[in-house]
Amino acid sequence: MKILIIILMFFVISALIIISNNGLAMYEQENVEKFSDLYLEYINQIYVNSQTITGEVVELDWFP
Repeated sequence: MKILIIILMFFVISALIIISNNGLAMYEQENVEKFSDLYLEYINQIYVNSQTITGEVVELDWFP
């Protein structure tokens, strides 16, 4: 349960950071669309980076 709350907090805080850094007023439809594009791009980049890190970890020589 704690992990679920931590993940949820991560997504909420990251959304708030995107909104504040781009000066988006969420009551305007144009800004909601821009936010959704930015947020999905952010989530996609997290996914791509985690794939890259996992690939690098797998290729490491773990035994001396």
